[in-house]
Amino acid sequence: MLENIFTLLMLVMLQAVLGFDNLLYISLESKKAPVDQQKSVRKKGILIAIVLRIVLLFVLVSVIDFFQEPFSFLTAEIKDIAKFAFNGHSLIVLAGGGFIIYTAIKEIWHMISIKDFNQHDEEASSKGKKSANAVITSIVIMNLVFSFDSILAAIGLTSDIENRTTAFVIMAIAIVCSGLLMLLLADKISAFLAKNRMYEVLGLFILFIVGIMLVTEGGHLAYLELFGNHIVPMSKTTFYFVLFVLVVVDVVQGRYQKKLLAEQQKGK
Repeated sequence: MLENIFTLLMLVMLQAVLGFDNLLYISLESKKAPVDQQKSVRKKGILIAIVLRIVLLFVLVSVIDFFQEPFSFLTAEIKDIAKFAFNGHSLIVLAGGGFIIYTAIKEIWHMISIKDFNQHDEEASSKGKKSANAVITSIVIMNLVFSFDSILAAIGLTSDIENRTTAFVIMAIAIVCSGLLMLLLADKISAFLAKNRMYEVLGLFILFIVGIMLVTEGGHLAYLELFGNHIVPMSKTTFYFVLFVLVVVDVVQGRYQKKLLAEQQKGK
């Protein structure tokens, strides 16, 4: 009993840590919805995602071998150039990573390509807004992509539990708890980004790194080799170190900029 409780606590912590990048995506994506619907969009997206995560958990527990075994029609070798053996897991992770990289680059480009920032805000509010349902769909889909690895990790942590029903219940409880935590923090993170808009750039670059991490992981899962070199996944340690460096650089740069502005005002 105590062992199961400890496993549950470990799973909740795992889901919370791995869910940070997901939460950041939700906060940034929800801004594309009409202003008066953004809060409800975040809640609906997360609630639907929680239900679908449990469904995904049930599917993965039942047919996990299908996602891990390479597809014969996607297994090939091009001499001295490439070698690969794609499976269901790798395709999902690669698609999710590619989409996140595209989204981050597109948003960063919009930020630097428009001279008048206020004009950018007006255009975004009039033309760039998505419907609430479209944003909810995007949040749910990416939530599932992000949750794929965390669910597989959860399955690994509960592999020692002999009773499969008990293991499933523990994983389901962990998913619900992490989902409720996301519900609690989503509005606060969105409000913080709204008040501190300069951190949107930091958030987008973090998403970009997340996309790269997923793409390298997908390549590794597909046993991908390019010119004789194996694709090595970015480790979580490296990811969090890069995240730490980005945050530190952003904070230092912000304070240095304030110092320069203060010196310029004194000079006047």
